[in-house]
Amino acid sequence: METKWLEDFVSLAETRSFSRSAQLRHVTQPAFSRRIQALEAWAGVDLVDRSSYPTRLTGAGETLLAQAVEILGNLQSTRNMLRSHQSASQDMIEFAVPHSLAFSFFPHWLMELRQRFGALKSRLNALNVHDAMLQLSEGNCDLLIVYHHASQPLQLDPERYQMASLGHETLAAYAKAGPQGEPLFRLPGHPGQKIPFLSYAGGAYLGRLVELIAKESATPLNLDAIYETDMAESLKAMAMEGHGLTFLPASSVKKEVKAGTLARAAAAGEYELSMELRIYRERPEQSRRNKPAALALWDFLSDMAPRTA
Repeated sequence: METKWLEDFVSLAETRSFSRSAQLRHVTQPAFSRRIQALEAWAGVDLVDRSSYPTRLTGAGETLLAQAVEILGNLQSTRNMLRSHQSASQDMIEFAVPHSLAFSFFPHWLMELRQRFGALKSRLNALNVHDAMLQLSEGNCDLLIVYHHASQPLQLDPERYQMASLGHETLAAYAKAGPQGEPLFRLPGHPGQKIPFLSYAGGAYLGRLVELIAKESATPLNLDAIYETDMAESLKAMAMEGHGLTFLPASSVKKEVKAGTLARAAAAGEYELSMELRIYRERPEQSRRNKPAALALWDFLSDMAPRTA
């Protein structure tokens, strides 16, 4: 088995064309075909239905495809982790940040931080909330930035970790804006009306907060989930195309609301909640990563944020 066989196979599943995949993989078509045949020989079954056009996978091929994507993703993550260990230096501060904060909050926050704190080197690991917390607990990052809400507390032992507040953020409903700036979908819907809902995947931190908003609503929201993902940026993109209504942090849609491409899908103060932005680190006496740069940054943030635990 060679990993390039799996990469070839995933490419073929995406393009459904031997010739196109051969071009993308920078090999001749005969060489590409031999690699696929070698993978089938290793698997012991046919993975590609060659009697159809465009090319399609057999049942066994579909099973392998799901596994191949996961295997290649895990290998890449492991490679990145190993490289980060090798290249980590004392002046490189490593942040673990959920995807929802990595795209909108973090770049702007880092720019403001550099203006006040001074130059700093940073490395960002964008993950889901659970994996971001693991990065901190396993000693693979210096600082963790996450959302916090009292209804969904993070299980980080205060005896081991310190926290500082970075401010607050509003989670609210948004939809594509119409010609007059009005949302195409609005809460609450009319009785009997089903509102197409772009939902967070089960277990996603923001998804649990959306469930809280719905639970505390005096009237049913009549949301009909038609799409789900754990990526807030994907939900925003779907909303901008007019697929439905979704809930997003205000910082992630600031530009779109200003440009008039997205609009609040409810009156201000309704169907929303406030989240705290928190930054965590291991206490220095227990930490495996007491970098001078990270220690200096923490002292600065602690001075800026009076509510530090």
